[in-house]
Amino acid sequence: MVGFALAACGTDSENDVAGESGSKDKQPPDHKPPKGKTGQEIFRFDTFGDEQLWTDKLRMHEVIASAVSPTVALSVGLKVDADVLPPGILETVDLNDPATTVALLGLNAVVGVMGKVEDGQLKEVGITCALCHSNVDDSVLPGIGRRLDGWANHDLNPGAIIALSPALTVEQKAVYNGWGPGFYDPRFNQDGLDHAVVMPPAYGLAGVALETYTGDGPVSYWNAYVAVTQMGGKGDFSDPRLGIFIDQEPDLVTPKLPALRDYQLSIAAPPAPAGSFNAEAAARGKLVFDANCARCHAGTRFTDVEVTLHAPEETGMDPLYATRSATKLYRTTPLRALWQHAPYFHDGSAATLADVVTHYETALGLRLEQCDKDDLVEFLKSI
Repeated sequence: MVGFALAACGTDSENDVAGESGSKDKQPPDHKPPKGKTGQEIFRFDTFGDEQLWTDKLRMHEVIASAVSPTVALSVGLKVDADVLPPGILETVDLNDPATTVALLGLNAVVGVMGKVEDGQLKEVGITCALCHSNVDDSVLPGIGRRLDGWANHDLNPGAIIALSPALTVEQKAVYNGWGPGFYDPRFNQDGLDHAVVMPPAYGLAGVALETYTGDGPVSYWNAYVAVTQMGGKGDFSDPRLGIFIDQEPDLVTPKLPALRDYQLSIAAPPAPAGSFNAEAAARGKLVFDANCARCHAGTRFTDVEVTLHAPEETGMDPLYATRSATKLYRTTPLRALWQHAPYFHDGSAATLADVVTHYETALGLRLEQCDKDDLVEFLKSI
């Protein structure tokens, strides 16, 4: 393996793990989560045993205890779950003291980060799916509020977090520090290349056939890939297309995939806020969309992934990331809650929805009047 990596589980599908996930088909026949864990609990709190990476190899428990205060943690995009904080605690603690971060970990208050705290000492640390694919509503302070599961955390700077590890080389740290907030490369530690992509949301997944930007497999495939190869969990993952064959005992990943999948599929996409788009213009924009975009962004999920994947040149996309995938192709991204998760495209090359329209106008040779483009943007904002 080249380097280490960090990511969270899942984004876009509904299919079962059996025969497609790349992980051994070990889940219980009744698909009940092990030991009474719900899918939500797995998503939020299960590390799949990845302390073997974050503690044993990367020594992140040492870094957090010595150098990561709540102020530092918030600056790299970590979030705090206000619902588990004792009343008034933020007014009484030192937010510039790493010991406060350790105390927050002891309360399970840091979204997506689990810590074992004994006598005020951080002994172990691991991560969960929620780290990259949950946010908070900032109802208390920026970065502190109620959980928003499924919302991509584009404030999170995963590369900068990984680069804090004393176990990495200078060259590795340089790669990780180059990604920036909201970006992550889930293949860097497999192929040694460097091409970070936008962390996508994990809501609105029900009814979408394939997971990931490149359609490598259904949601449980990607959950298994990330849990084992990225989070560092203890489990099985195999994909001959990528030359990856990992078998670990005990397998702490595969039995949890069905419940995790079911929870992810239950998370609805957030509707566009009232007043955030012009309804009349959006109605006109739907006509523009239907005439120019609906061939690929088809159906209620706005994707044709059920029947086809696309070569990069079909839509003017950068081909590099696709060449690193199992399919070498891109899927048509299902459109949901576009108002919430800029930037757009897998590489973040479109900062706004207007940029998205401009890209496709050029790539597909569309001839749209400015008023049509403006109306189309209003429709996209309404989805």
